[in-house]
Amino acid sequence: MKEHNLTSDSDSKHAQPKLEHGLSSRQVTMITIGGIIGAGLFIGSSSAIALAGPAIIISYALTGMLVFLVMRMLGEMAVMQPDSGSFSTYAGKAIGPWAGFSIGWLYWWFWVLIIPVEAIAGADILHAWFPFIPSWGYAVLIMTFLTFTNLFNVKNFGEFEFWFALIKVIAIVAFIIVAGMAVFGWWPLAPEISGISKIYENKGFMPNGFGAVLAGVLVTIFSFFGAEVVSIAAAESKDPQKQIRRATNLVIYRIALFYLLSIFLVVALVDWNSPGLKEMGTFQYVLSVLNIPGTKAIMDIVVFVAVCSCMNSGLYIASRMLFSLGTRGDAPPSVAKLTNQSVPKVAVLVSSIAGFIGAFANYAFPGQVFGFLLSTTGAIALIVYLVIAISQYRMRIKYEALGKQLDFKMWCFPWMTWVVIFFIIVVLSYMIASPDYRYETFLTLGVTGIILVASFVVTNKRTYIKPWKQLEK
Repeated sequence: MKEHNLTSDSDSKHAQPKLEHGLSSRQVTMITIGGIIGAGLFIGSSSAIALAGPAIIISYALTGMLVFLVMRMLGEMAVMQPDSGSFSTYAGKAIGPWAGFSIGWLYWWFWVLIIPVEAIAGADILHAWFPFIPSWGYAVLIMTFLTFTNLFNVKNFGEFEFWFALIKVIAIVAFIIVAGMAVFGWWPLAPEISGISKIYENKGFMPNGFGAVLAGVLVTIFSFFGAEVVSIAAAESKDPQKQIRRATNLVIYRIALFYLLSIFLVVALVDWNSPGLKEMGTFQYVLSVLNIPGTKAIMDIVVFVAVCSCMNSGLYIASRMLFSLGTRGDAPPSVAKLTNQSVPKVAVLVSSIAGFIGAFANYAFPGQVFGFLLSTTGAIALIVYLVIAISQYRMRIKYEALGKQLDFKMWCFPWMTWVVIFFIIVVLSYMIASPDYRYETFLTLGVTGIILVASFVVTNKRTYIKPWKQLEK
């Protein structure tokens, strides 16, 4: 492939590499839906339910509201200036170059560790059905295939993600219809099951207290992380502002439908402390209780699609964030090179290689190196959301001071922004205080500290060395 060897400059005086608007409205719509629906909803939600009981509905509602408000704040900034670097770019402008550098690399770190997690999960499913190939072989095949889909036109990513997301949506809607019929006593395969008595008859609605509800927020927030992909993908669509507005306005309905309603139906139909929830996974267990034949095969297909979707999105997000860092001088300039199809090939390959290294560490040192690395991502979602809220506050203040009008705004500014910031700080404080989350939180803070040191070194070098080079010329 022919490459455009373009360079960037922080003062924007020179041409910067530009991503093409290759994603259609149809693709962006499904990408944003897929970003909300992860494999965690289908299987991982069982851990959250076991933690808080039926009151996990409150945890999902609190997390959903937090994500909705953060998306509104991000949408406000993205409509001002669509950018593949999204909140990393906005943090650099609103808080300082060190903030843009730090949050961009922290976000990239999160996703390159999630890529092998999803590949390993998908490989385990395939190996269980077709054991003649080792699990690591399937992981390599999955990662190689999705790497190639991201190396060519962005439409390839968009098309794969469109169908991945569509399958997930169909699965959830079908589950809601079947479970809803069961609640009303209309499901013929399990006529003895009806009503919502499971929500309150087994030790009450909140069996483990409100502390468990707050702890549930920490579990559920990872299910929602990825919704911000719209602000990254929209930069490669034909009408970014329109796509961002639409996706941001609809996110609350998607959260209510995909998460709140489906989880409500789960805790209404089965005991929250049933061993089957953890053994089989949330949706599979409910479907088995409803006597639906072939539930394992059905859910294996859905979960496999979900993990492939998450990996596909993760590789796309990581590569675009790395590309943006490169255009701003926060990463080696080579990652900002584009092919003749406007794909950041080097950024895709670097992100993919990092994922391969993570997968290798998992298989070579099971339960050791990779588990330690994955623990460093424990609080990254909350840190990203906190930076988004602070960036939106500072950018809004600056714009209003200049007398500029915004046509897409965060509500009740600045009070609602402060509420979000306060809530995130409370949850982070709870993580530090809780023995169950303290280890992961400190590891995340440790990685954040290392990146912060690197950010000051790089930004200071860019500030002081570049003028000397210009004087020498």
